[in-house]
Amino acid sequence: MKRTIVVVAAVIRRDDGAVLLARRRPGGPDGGRWEFPGGKLEPGEQDEACLARELHEELGVTATIGALLAVGYGEYASFRIELRGYQARILAGEPQPHDHDELAWVQAADLRRYDLPAADIPLMRALEEGARQAEA
Repeated sequence: MKRTIVVVAAVIRRDDGAVLLARRRPGGPDGGRWEFPGGKLEPGEQDEACLARELHEELGVTATIGALLAVGYGEYASFRIELRGYQARILAGEPQPHDHDELAWVQAADLRRYDLPAADIPLMRALEEGARQAEA
C-alpha cells in the first residue's frame, strides 16, 4: 500500500475575485505545473498552522486561514497525495515566488487553462461552481 502525504493548499483571492496560482520549478514531481500554494503537513501539525507557515515560507506573506473548500487526491508511483484546500486571506506582505518560478492571479473561469495536478482539480471545480452560483 502506498503511503499518503497530506498537503494543505490555499485559495487566496484578490478583490476582483482572481485566485493565486504558483508554478512549480522544473524537475521533481509535477515540475512546471501550476498549483494552489501550500505544503506538506508535518507530524503533529494542525492544517491551519501548517498552511499559515507554508504561505510565509513560500510567498513571504502572513495569512489567516478560513474554511475547508475541497479535498483532492493524486496518485504517484510510490505515494499518494491528499490535498486539503482552504480559503485564506493575506494579512501582510505581497506574494513573492520564493519556492516557485512564477505566480499568477487567475479568474475561476480561466483555471482550466492552467496545467494543474490531479489533487488540485477538486479545488478548481469548487471555485468554478462558486463562480457560477455568484453569476446566477
